[in-house]
Amino acid sequence: MISKITASFYKLPKWVRNRYFLTLLAFLVYMLFFDRHDIISQLQLRGELGKLEENKEYYKKQIDQTTQDLEELLTNKQNLEKFAREKYLMKKPDEDVFVIVNSETNQNQEKKITE
Repeated sequence: MISKITASFYKLPKWVRNRYFLTLLAFLVYMLFFDRHDIISQLQLRGELGKLEENKEYYKKQIDQTTQDLEELLTNKQNLEKFAREKYLMKKPDEDVFVIVNSETNQNQEKKITE
């Protein structure tokens, strides 16, 4: 049985039987599949990085919008009252406030928050 294995080994080309080639092949297999930083892990990390970059863009837009809102509030008293009424549903004691919520907008905002 051993002689059959040995005979089949010697049928391989000489460069495949080279010990340096076999060592390099074993090293590559280890690095690609068994190492802590294998290919599968790298692909997962790359996908996670893409999601984080999308979140980063979303939050940058939110920061810009908030900065713009703050600037408007600090420059105009009427905008301050409008903002308080719209965002925080503030009202005068003798007023009634009716809130109309668009369900599509609300669902889109919930989706962005959970992603």
